[in-house]
Formats: sequence, structure tokens, C-alpha cells
Amino acid sequence: MNKLKSVLVTGGAGYVGSVLVPKLLKSGYKVKVIDLYIYGNDVLDSVRDNPNLKQIKGDIRDNALLEKELPGVDAVIHLACISNDPSYELNPELSKSINYDAFVSLVDISIKVGVKRFIYASSSSVYGIKAEDNVTEDLPLEPLTDYSKYKALCEEVLLQKRVTGFTVLVLRPATVCGYSPRLRLDLSVNILTNHAVNKGKITVFGGEQKRPNIHIEDMTDLYVKTLEYPAEAIDGKTFNAGYDNMKMKDIAATVKKVVVRDLGMRDLVIDFTATDDNRSYHVSSQKISKELGFAAKRSVEDAVKDLVRAFKSGLVPDAMADRRYYNIKTMQAIKLK
Repeated sequence: MNKLKSVLVTGGAGYVGSVLVPKLLKSGYKVKVIDLYIYGNDVLDSVRDNPNLKQIKGDIRDNALLEKELPGVDAVIHLACISNDPSYELNPELSKSINYDAFVSLVDISIKVGVKRFIYASSSSVYGIKAEDNVTEDLPLEPLTDYSKYKALCEEVLLQKRVTGFTVLVLRPATVCGYSPRLRLDLSVNILTNHAVNKGKITVFGGEQKRPNIHIEDMTDLYVKTLEYPAEAIDGKTFNAGYDNMKMKDIAATVKKVVVRDLGMRDLVIDFTATDDNRSYHVSSQKISKELGFAAKRSVEDAVKDLVRAFKSGLVPDAMADRRYYNIKTMQAIKLK
């Protein structure tokens, strides 16, 4: 029987969080969200009147806030971060303070107040570029950027701070794709779909590079499950979480197929352009399937279908220009301190 009843989601108003939080509420959890809400205050409007939801506009670097809100919380799902390389590099010192320094304090305070379970959203980018066909969890980490370096360091911190009664789990998600109320249009599948729908053309730089992907519905289903697994099944463990390892040219072909079909277009041009950036990433999700029985069910094609449906329904106004869909544009505009 699951004894976890309350959960704090940092970054709960973000791309993944805004899909996850309603699922947690539906599953019967009391949910607190701590978020700066820099991408809008309305992303959780569908559940804002739920009596089991408390939304807190605040900064995870604020230890006084954490000391106030963490007591009584059974589990933490830590999603909050400056979440891609260009955004991180805008202000490396600021990004480190959020992605690393705040993490250490969050873990320490969680232990101090008796949080029972801590789920950390790392990234498959911590591996760097690997020649192996199956990039498994036991391969060495070779992060290429500060963003992925601090993701790896946070993993190390969390695993070192394990104590009895404090169950910790590291997840390394593939690139998440698909529709969210706090939509990101700066992720590979989402970028190509947006351009196909709104420009009638896709530009692919290179094409042979592989990218691992996971549908946002699968990823958020997994986060809910992490609160249900027995502690002994996950404590101190690290799992990749992905579905498709696809070449960019194949992602583009999938986008073209869905957009042409679902929007009744005659054709869609895919323009291939040479690039110096031939980084290719791919991960194996065999361990999480074998040990936890989790396997993603939704494909990249499913994510494209969901995005096209959202565009058709008017859920993504001004998709090419509105900064809220683009992390780097938002970070440049708000000048976070």
C-alpha cells in the first residue's frame, strides 16, 4: 500500500510539470507547486480550484520558503531548472545557482524535515556523445556543456546524501516531445512540427544525427509511477527513460507525413542543410523496462499528431513569435536574477 500522500513539484508550471500536476491530483495526491511562473500564471488553470493543489510563486533558491513548505511533504519531484544549453549560457552564474546550488539546499532541507522520497529529473545529455549502439546507465558520464555537467553533479550529490528512510531516484529522460499547456517549441520534434504547420516547410540541419525522444504523456505517467514503486525497487538507482532513437531526417519525414495528412496539404518541403554540428545522441531504456516494467507506449508520430491537433484547435496562438514558447527568448526578456 502506498503511504505517500503529498508531493512537492518544483517547476510544476513548466513544460512537463503542467502535464504532471493534474495527473498527480487525479491520482489522489495533495500537490504543492513551487515555480517562478515566468511562462505564464495560467498553465495550471484546469486544476486551479482543486482543493488538493497549492500553487506557490517562489524561487527554489529561497531556503526560507523551502523550510516553510517542505515540512509535511512526503515526496519531492524536482523538475525546476534552467532547461537548455542556450538558456543556461545566457548567464552561467545564475544558471549554476538554480541548477546546482539550489539543488544541494533542497536535498538537505528535504532530509532534515523528513521527506521520504526524492525523484530527480536529470537528462540523457549527461552521457555526451557515445559510439555504443546501446547507451546504458553504467557507461561513464561525459557531459559536453555546463548544463549537462551540473545535471551529472546533482546526481552525484543526491546519491551521496542517501540516508535510511530517504528514498532517492535519478531519471535520465530522453528529449520530451508533444503538447503541453506550457508548450515548448524549442525541442526537436516540436520545432519541426511548428515549422511544418506554420511555415509549410521544414529545414533539417544534417539529418543523420540521432535524437532520443519520449512522449510527454509517457514521461509524466512515469513520474506518477515513481511515487508508487516500492522503495527497494528504486532507492539509489538511475534509469534512462526514452522511446524512439530516431535520425533527424526520419523525424522530419514523420512530421511531414502527419502534417500533410492531417491538415490536407498537397505537399511539404523538407530542406536539408549541411551542418558542422553532427552530435548524435541515443539511449537504451532496457533497464527500466526490465526492473520496473515501464515501457513508453507513445511514439514520435503520436506526439506530432497531438501537436497538430493543438495547432488546429487554436491552442497555440502566435506560435512563431510569442516568446513564451521559447526558453531562450523568455530568459532574454525577463533578465532573471
